[in-house]
Amino acid sequence: MSVATEAAAVPQRSRQELVRVTDLVKHFPITRGVIIRQQVGAVHAVDGISFTIRKGETLGLVGESGSGKSTTARLLLRLLDPTSGQVELEGQDITTAAGSQLREVRQEMQMIFQDPYASLDPRMTVRDIVGEPLMVWNRWRNGGAMQVAELLERVGLNPDHASRFPHEFSGGQRQRIGIARALALRPKLIVCDEPVSALDVSVRAQILNLLANLQRDFDLTYLFISHDLSVVRQVADRVAVMYLGKVVEIGDRDELYRRPVHPYTQALVSAVPIPDPTKERKREHIVLGGDIPSPVNPPSGCRFRTRCFKAQDVCAEQEPELVDRGHGHPSACHFAEPMELIP
Repeated sequence: MSVATEAAAVPQRSRQELVRVTDLVKHFPITRGVIIRQQVGAVHAVDGISFTIRKGETLGLVGESGSGKSTTARLLLRLLDPTSGQVELEGQDITTAAGSQLREVRQEMQMIFQDPYASLDPRMTVRDIVGEPLMVWNRWRNGGAMQVAELLERVGLNPDHASRFPHEFSGGQRQRIGIARALALRPKLIVCDEPVSALDVSVRAQILNLLANLQRDFDLTYLFISHDLSVVRQVADRVAVMYLGKVVEIGDRDELYRRPVHPYTQALVSAVPIPDPTKERKREHIVLGGDIPSPVNPPSGCRFRTRCFKAQDVCAEQEPELVDRGHGHPSACHFAEPMELIP
């Protein structure tokens, strides 16, 4: 039995933590002035979130545009420096890692980008794109060309096409090239930032199946970011829901989709279509009013209260903590109650 197969046989709840995020904050300063620049405000992109990711699992991170999902991903990969908080990888605090230490950490973390057209250098061949991480880390001499061929074949591409340029491939094929590049250093964590949102529906299914197979074969851990809950339901083991820089609910996928307890999660889940027309017509749909507030000046108390159908006076006065309120998983709502939405 291979190492990956042995790891895959371990139950999810029994696996060790790979990533731990604690009170992570990222504020982007807003400045004014030409000669003397002064800070006049800040964009609260991520505002004190905490979660864990176990080895070999997929954590889905969902929410509307502007909720802070992509900023969270870049903080995990240290593409952005946090304002405060902590990110740990296998127990090692990487929040303040720099220089050679940060370079070593980045071998263990890779990213699959949303746009398969913009994420590949049009001047480089596929061989150079996939092999670039091996060259950067001086691994090319140890059979680099053979590794590139194996990676291309593993993601469903013809190794004989390694000398071609990205513009000679379709969108789905380009995303496969991006996946092969992410796998080159055999990372432990891959952040998938909306990896199928720019693809056709039929191609989406192929890419999602590919990611699932690679996770099983290489014992990969995914942070899967998407605004499409139907996609996240296919791939995630657990789901974290973000709203305006905060995690408002987190739990096992099936439980969260079947009986969400936070009003925002309930609204998102109610928008996921059901393939049975009879059930779809009978089920309840929750329509949110208004737009997501500005992260420059978020509402006091509960940030969702301006659009919430359960909001009361206490919601403006006291921010709810992300705790288990007797429903089996944490939620940040004073009036959290489970609601049956998807059979």
